[in-house]
Amino acid sequence: MAEVGRYYDGETGQRLTVEVTLVETGVLRLSHPELQNGPVPGQLDWPFDQLRALPDQARDDQLIVTLVADHSDDSSLIDNVRLTLVGAALIHDVRAVCPLLDKRDVARGTGFKVVTRLGMAVAAFVLMIFVILPAMANTFANLIPIEREVAYGKTIVRNMERVFGGREAGQLMCSSPKGDAALAQMVARLTENTPTDYDLNIAVMNNDMVNAFAAPGGQIVIMKGLIDKAKSADEVAAVLGHEIAHVESRDPTRGALRAAGSAGLLSMVVGDFTGGGIALAMTQWVLDASYTREAETQADVYAREMLGRAGVSTAGMATFFRTLEESTKGGPDLPTYLSSHPSSGSRSDLAASFAEMQSNTTSVINEDDWKALRSICDGHSKTGKATKGSKT
Repeated sequence: MAEVGRYYDGETGQRLTVEVTLVETGVLRLSHPELQNGPVPGQLDWPFDQLRALPDQARDDQLIVTLVADHSDDSSLIDNVRLTLVGAALIHDVRAVCPLLDKRDVARGTGFKVVTRLGMAVAAFVLMIFVILPAMANTFANLIPIEREVAYGKTIVRNMERVFGGREAGQLMCSSPKGDAALAQMVARLTENTPTDYDLNIAVMNNDMVNAFAAPGGQIVIMKGLIDKAKSADEVAAVLGHEIAHVESRDPTRGALRAAGSAGLLSMVVGDFTGGGIALAMTQWVLDASYTREAETQADVYAREMLGRAGVSTAGMATFFRTLEESTKGGPDLPTYLSSHPSSGSRSDLAASFAEMQSNTTSVINEDDWKALRSICDGHSKTGKATKGSKT
């Protein structure tokens, strides 16, 4: 028994009310005097296995079907013709004899296209991470206003305190009148003949780690463990000069921006420091910072020249690096050319050679001030967990 449906040829917009018959030969036959595209005038046969239901059906009481496109590489894979079936019985019968009605066809070569585009996406991601973002970080590090960089650096230092267990800002920072004065005198001696672009904010954190960190915007943190490890104030001054070099070169800013990605770049540009995840990513980079060998070498050169202009011997720098080298003996040690940092031994030799050319040098601060600096954390409550290690 024939039912009726609404047929659209997809070209003229003309609608024909056609008779629809399910033929045992496996075709859905459409009949109307004006149908001229079939092998028989007034008749079109749509094979059951080529019928497809459109994915978006607006009504439950009708079914819109069409044909698979003639060419499997057609972008739509669906022909433009449409046939709207009405009547529950007809819809039920069509669904019963057309098992592929709801199939979503995939064009020939789709797998290759997917693999190709996935490869392109991976390549784009790698390009973004290892080329574009570093280039953007380098560019923005030189364009960001210093006051904005300083604000972000302070946020990173605050997060650094949280990492080491501080619950309140400044809780882990050591301070005493004589110790603060000694540290200020050391900074003044170093920068007197080597002006800096930043108002340096240098603090001592009550932690046993033998390290010092440079954060964006002139923020430098020296760990108490480093002061305890040093045999003289000149050793601390050498490390401080090295960290000041990183600050002046904006190495921490570039590295932190790369660590935080595009979100970090945007937040730094607009001055929004409320993104905790971004600030934490930058803080973690500062704590784990591994600068390039070139950046480390340049920082050592800067520190030696700074000490030289201040009239401070670089012998302390040589001693400090020699101590670090001795502390790593017995453990795995990469050759210099495989390391991202110059070896402690070569750094010590260069500092020692520089010291031999110096004359009329004096200690960066006197013995009483050095004692005051070593005692800056005395009586300070250590709430953070002490961590042993050396990365300077």
